Amino acid sequence: MSTEREVERAALDAYSQVVTGVAERVLPSVAALAVRTARGGGAGSAVTFTDDGFLLTSAHVVAGASGGTATFGDGLETRFDVVGADPLSDLAVLRAHATGAPPAELGDADGLRIGQLVVAVGNPMGLAGSVTAGVVSGLGRSIPARDGRTTRLIDDVIQTDAALNPGNSGGALADSAGRVVGVNTAVAGYGLGLAVPINSTTRQIIGELVSNRRVRRAWLGVAGVPMPLQPALAERLGQKMGLRVVEVVPGSPAGVAGIYLGDVILSAGGRPVSNVQALLKLMLGPAIGTRLPVTVLRKGALVDVVTVPAELR
Repeated sequence: MSTEREVERAALDAYSQVVTGVAERVLPSVAALAVRTARGGGAGSAVTFTDDGFLLTSAHVVAGASGGTATFGDGLETRFDVVGADPLSDLAVLRAHATGAPPAELGDADGLRIGQLVVAVGNPMGLAGSVTAGVVSGLGRSIPARDGRTTRLIDDVIQTDAALNPGNSGGALADSAGRVVGVNTAVAGYGLGLAVPINSTTRQIIGELVSNRRVRRAWLGVAGVPMPLQPALAERLGQKMGLRVVEVVPGSPAGVAGIYLGDVILSAGGRPVSNVQALLKLMLGPAIGTRLPVTVLRKGALVDVVTVPAELR
């Protein structure tokens, strides 16, 4: 019996050491935000990710604002400006007037696994240094995001049972090594939280916000629905689904390239396309005006076309 208790105590001690270690590493990089807008104020969190004062937060936290005040756990208080926000990924980049907060290390959410320990770190007003721990309870989730009349799904959202306190939106979701693998964005329900992942796609979005203050997106001008492939073709291609084209905008890049109603898009730029989100992932700034080869299934034959995505206005 005593041996079992010793094992349990050792496990709890190891768990505590991981969580406290992450907190010590990440908390100094996390700020509480006081946001001022024409309609009033708001609050949230943000995490410093560069030595020269750039911070990452949720776009909805700073919606309609040009700036505000950031307060760190060590008492540093500084004004910040909103450099750029992208509502369609719910990410925003800020620039602090005063520097000094250590930058957090950005990780890669693509390596997360169900059941993995994660720590949500925020600095909401009135709760200086909020830390909760849990596990990754879901991967590949999607949540809707809207920008004006445009609605898209934020892909590969991380679901966790680490409790999110009010004002934690924009704070860091860190792995056991203290690397920021997500930006806490919403409470999904009792005992659930969601975070926008840090991965190659969102790193590209963050880079565009830093350099261009906005995210340029490309478009092809097609609408489609997922469609299962015939077993022989699925085995040959190594994918079970394709994207059946149900609409082509006249004069669009897809229309000009020769994509037709009824075509099934199998790949674009050499990457499998099994749903609309797989195609949208390719439609970031660098795709604008560049050749994007697309393979479609047409009347039982594989057909290659070359599209040139245009900028989405």
